Amino acid sequence: MTKHNENLHTEEMTLNFGPQHPSTHGVYRAIFTLDGEQIVKAENVIGYLHRGIEKLAESKTYTQFIPYTDRLDYLSGMLNELGYVQTVEILMGIEIPERAEYLRIIMAELQRIASHQVFLGSMALDLNSHTSWMYFFRDREKILDLFEMVCGSRMTTNYMRIGGVSYDLPTEFIPRLMSFLDDMERSFLEYERIITGNEIFKARTKGVGVISKEKALAYGLTGPNLRASGVDLDLRRDIPYGFYERFKFKSVVGSNGDCYERWLVRIGEMEESVKIIKQALEQIQEGPILAKVPKLIKLPAGDIYHQIEGSKGALGFYLVSNGTDKPHRIHIHGPSFINIGAFPEIAKGGTIQDAVAILASLDPILGEIDR
Repeated sequence: MTKHNENLHTEEMTLNFGPQHPSTHGVYRAIFTLDGEQIVKAENVIGYLHRGIEKLAESKTYTQFIPYTDRLDYLSGMLNELGYVQTVEILMGIEIPERAEYLRIIMAELQRIASHQVFLGSMALDLNSHTSWMYFFRDREKILDLFEMVCGSRMTTNYMRIGGVSYDLPTEFIPRLMSFLDDMERSFLEYERIITGNEIFKARTKGVGVISKEKALAYGLTGPNLRASGVDLDLRRDIPYGFYERFKFKSVVGSNGDCYERWLVRIGEMEESVKIIKQALEQIQEGPILAKVPKLIKLPAGDIYHQIEGSKGALGFYLVSNGTDKPHRIHIHGPSFINIGAFPEIAKGGTIQDAVAILASLDPILGEIDR
């Protein structure tokens, strides 16, 4: 990051960054106060994509609300569904068939890889690497093909069900999945050669947008952005859900907390997701994919909070039931909303071009920020 010369000042200027700017990753707007090219103040402006999903939940049955979760972080539909249905299941006190648990983990980790691939491709594109983003989207398309094969949809999958999943795997799914996992081993080498090891990319990201461990915790960051700052916290391991305790994987942790570290952490997480999927394929057995649940689900009165390790961080659902077939209240802890809160602090003191890299490295998704 360029050091600001305190002896040189220009008349401060206000610049609107977005909401149409391609580097804002959606309908997000930042208001920069500039001294020359130096950002002396940054302000978040959100709410352009607000759709009232939490309020809509109150008029939907518990099953009807599942497709709405796909529209939160619309790059992580499977993970959103998993967090929601598990919350309902905990309050119901039902046990999920083993095969369904394995299928959920396979889909969740595929979704994590696909989400990270969009992050990697879009961040590279924001820094003017037009060729490399095609490598990431090429591999993401293979995952979307797998989703389409199992449930007929690519992004808004509506695959999870309260008590299990909607469909079992078609015959051709596992061979295609194994082929994809083999392809990823080669893809990781390509990622390193084309962008991770690129000197221009390193110059734009190393030492830029540094978040210390203390500041990351103070802002409530979770997920890859927190781990890049040196905090070893992964809900899959530390507060295990599903069958994650059956798998051997490591939490990828950085130390510098800069844009480059946030990039590396996500690359490492994709590699760990591949390992988890391979172990799940080795362990999965035949069996039912859906528990015996009533067609019209009514939850006992009470409340519950449950969170999972989403692709952007801790994804939590606070559910209040009044004993009917519809939620009395749902509140969603969206990691993108928390992560974007740190952006003004991190961007301050940098340049406009640094701000582009910093925003991209936080991986915000506006559907999860505005809800």
